[in-house]
Formats: sequence, structure tokens, C-alpha cells
Amino acid sequence: MIADTRASGVPAPDIPGPISDPSKPRNPLPSGSCDSHAHIFGPADRYPYSPTREYTPPDASRRRYATLLHHLGFQRAVLVQPSVYGTDNSLLVDALRDSASEDFGISWRGIAVVERGVSDSELETLNQLGVRGVRLNLVFKGADLDFEGVEQLARRIASLGWHLQFLVDITRFEHFAGRISRLPVPSVVDHMGHFPAKLGPEHPDFRALLSLVREGNTWVKLSGPNRISSRDRPPFDDAKPIAQALLADAPHRLVFGTDWPHVRLSTPIPDDGALVDEFFDWIDGDTALAQQILVDNPARLYGFRDDACVRQASKQGSNR
Repeated sequence: MIADTRASGVPAPDIPGPISDPSKPRNPLPSGSCDSHAHIFGPADRYPYSPTREYTPPDASRRRYATLLHHLGFQRAVLVQPSVYGTDNSLLVDALRDSASEDFGISWRGIAVVERGVSDSELETLNQLGVRGVRLNLVFKGADLDFEGVEQLARRIASLGWHLQFLVDITRFEHFAGRISRLPVPSVVDHMGHFPAKLGPEHPDFRALLSLVREGNTWVKLSGPNRISSRDRPPFDDAKPIAQALLADAPHRLVFGTDWPHVRLSTPIPDDGALVDEFFDWIDGDTALAQQILVDNPARLYGFRDDACVRQASKQGSNR
């Protein structure tokens, strides 16, 4: 448990926030690009953190994140419920609900964390707001997950067209691929499976992930190269073979995410513009592949339509 350290009772952050001056990506992003993995936080006096959390982040508002998205060239984004809020999705719900009246020029979707006994009416409310999946944490404290319960949850969300998103280190969770393959809903694996890049793409655990993706019901997020690399700063060269192995096997099952605002790192906070540049390096600047992974794949996975913001971006592009 983390104690409150301010006189007001509001907890003081114990991790750094995102950098204030991210670079502009060298390559323009295609219209309708989606950042498929980010978190927002605070204000802490309105959205209290779980007393059993493992870190306390500084505020990271949706407005600040939207400013970053415009800077990088994204028009779509997926907000992922972070572990510090547990199953209290209040901030996520408010952010998705407010998006109807606060015109940031971004289309939003969400990934929630729910109690095992969540009601059908709550699931339906979340669905109407734009939630498209449930995240399960198999990495941080409290991650001893009952897979029978996971299968029950999967059956409940199947009718909504949702997926299960897994925060997992595939080298530390026994029989992960076999367990995931029998689920009745699609699965999404965060941060390239948290697979330590130094082990290389021929490692049996990574080959098992590739086989799982080839089955056609699992997606992988090309996110967090800094989390799997042995390097502290970009370029994260040892992560490139991992990303490219995924690209070679199943480009139709990949999405990209910045992982903003980059919580709980033991390395320096990365530059989001540099992370986008790394993605384009992985695909050798292939514009068709960029369109597939940044636009088409997340449109299918998260149910994005021909959003007004995308049409406006296209119009602005034609006027340049």
C-alpha cells in the first residue's frame, strides 16, 4: 500500500510524467491513424487511486494527451484502464462520455477492467460509451488469475463483440498460448508480450506467440519497445527483430500504441515521436503497411467508423 504524502491527503506522484517536448515524427501518418494504447490519470482528488496500487502517477489529462495525438498525427485513440484504478472505471467512463461534447478532434475507444461479478447492464453501458474490451493484468501484483474465471468472463462479453486484452510476460506465464487459444473471444497481447528482446525471435516462448497469432484470433500491440529492450534509449535495436518477426507473420493482426504517459519504467521516459519513428523503421517506411497497422487493423478491432474527425483530417490534407 502507498501512503498519502501531502497534507491535503492527495497522494504525491512517485513516478515521472511524460516528456514535455516530444519530437515530431519524420513520416506523416495516414489519415485515421490510431494510437491503440494509452492511459490517463487524475486529478487525484476527483478520481482516487486504489490503496493497493504499486505506483502513484502524476496527472495526465485527456486534453494533454489529445494535444500529443495532434502533434504526432493521430485522429483515433484507445484509452486503457490502468492498474492504479483497479476496477473503478469512473475516469474512463467520464472521458468517453465527455468526448461527445468536448471536441478534441479525436475519436475514442476504451478498454475497461471489471469485477468478475459485473452486471450485464454495466457491460452494456460501457459498450454504448465505446468500451471494446476488458484488460487482464498478469504482470503486476495480484496477477494470479483463475483461467476458469477468464473463460466465464469471455463468454459473457462475446455477445458484445469485445475482446480480452492481456498484460503478460509470455516467458513467465506457463502455457499462456494454449490457454488463450481456447477462449471464445479475440485476445490482444500488450507490448509484444513483454518478451525480453535479448532472447531473440527464435526463443520457444516467442515462437509460441507467433503460432498463436497465426491461428487468427489473437492480436499483438507493437508497443513498448523500451519495455522489452536492453537499451535505455532509442533506437531500441534489439526490439526490432521481435517486431519484424511479428510483421512478417501476421501484419493483419497488429496495432501500434505509444503507451503514453509511460508509467512505471526503470529507464528514461521515451520520446513519443521517436517511438513513432521506430515503428516506421520496423516497416521500412512501407506506406501500405502503415495504413494497415495504423488505420485498417484498429478500425476492425475497435469498431471505428468513418469518423467526422477523419473526414476533416482528409479535407485539411487535401488543402495543403
